[in-house]
Amino acid sequence: MNDNMIRGKWDEIKGEIRKTWGGLTGDEIERSHGNMETIGGLIQQRYGLAKEEVTKKLSEIFNRHADDAKSSLRNENQQAQDSLDSRH
Repeated sequence: MNDNMIRGKWDEIKGEIRKTWGGLTGDEIERSHGNMETIGGLIQQRYGLAKEEVTKKLSEIFNRHADDAKSSLRNENQQAQDSLDSRH
């Protein structure tokens, strides 16, 4: 997976977090460096939510985007293989 794809997924994750919990700033999320516990702590403090509730929702967000990234990577690998096969 290339750096652009990773950055793109992180941007999507940040966007979904901000959409779900609009009181968080992009800077706060960025300072977390993608650490789900840190982001969860910010959400708990800001919204007074239970840790389990926050962890569950964050896990859903992260997992959904991880699954998308894996699918994209499989597609890239298949395209590369198809390209190699067509040359032989």
